[in-house]
Amino acid sequence: MQHSSNIWEKLSFFLSSTHTQHYLTRCYKKLGNTNTEKKSFENCYPFIYYLEHGKNYYQLCDTAPFSIKPVLLFYGMSQLLKACLLTVDPNYPESTSVLAHGVTTRKRKKQSYQFMDDEVKIQKHGLFTQVSEQMFHMKHLEGEKYTMQELMQRIAELADLFLYSKRKNNLYKLKEVTENIFTFPTHILDTFHMTEERFIRYMEGIGGNLNVRYTNFKESDSHLYFSASIKQWDPLYSAPFTYNHYTDTYYLPANGETTPVLPELLIHYLLLYNLSMISRYETDWWYDLLGSYASEDYPFIFQFLAVTAEKIPYYIYLYLMGQHNTIS
Repeated sequence: MQHSSNIWEKLSFFLSSTHTQHYLTRCYKKLGNTNTEKKSFENCYPFIYYLEHGKNYYQLCDTAPFSIKPVLLFYGMSQLLKACLLTVDPNYPESTSVLAHGVTTRKRKKQSYQFMDDEVKIQKHGLFTQVSEQMFHMKHLEGEKYTMQELMQRIAELADLFLYSKRKNNLYKLKEVTENIFTFPTHILDTFHMTEERFIRYMEGIGGNLNVRYTNFKESDSHLYFSASIKQWDPLYSAPFTYNHYTDTYYLPANGETTPVLPELLIHYLLLYNLSMISRYETDWWYDLLGSYASEDYPFIFQFLAVTAEKIPYYIYLYLMGQHNTIS
């Protein structure tokens, strides 16, 4: 596990305009951009400032009261994402529409409001849309809705909490047989309520970047073997598999066929957006939650905020270094 303090040390590579300009030049050459020197010069300082501003939010969050952590983490993440966007979009931001959050949440608060049942809806324009399209090549998400429980179930570090609270989040650990072959026991079919053939089709259909394929790696009645055409697992691009940062392991969530499967970076954005809005605009409900200990929501929110504070800077580091490695 990478500690967030170590991540900021590693990202200090970019706190040199010479390094950053050189890095952006290579990013833009890879994109086929003709104005690479000019654009990298123009974007060099905005890139550094986004990273520095994001870091300040995260470091302040370490000592801030819990009640304002969601706001600090949401805006910190937003700044880091803007730096990432500058590596793939030399003209960011091209218009004011891309500066919106890109997400909305429904009006509240009914007497019986529960955070886990709340939902967010994806908008046509804004930071969320820019990130999903430019960084993950995911389009046509406008109008999609996600509940907080759906999103939290995709975060592996919360699996025990789901289990203890009986909300059931069955996660199946990927047992890697070789670098890119993994296996599931056949009794997983009962959880998914699928035949073997249907489960194989399901796995091959959800692989995305991983290009998952069924393989007769070994004749076995008790296990199903799959291969992924990748050199190594990358938490950023492993959806629908979910990654546990603390144990460095991957899992397949059992709540399979729901709305489009999002990369985990986007899941954190949606959760933090909603929590930051609640913290800012639903202060009565928020302080009732924090002070009464009467809600099932509190442990999920508490653990999620601890996880995201560590995980997102690490993911941003992986993304920026990934850009660096593909152009080295």
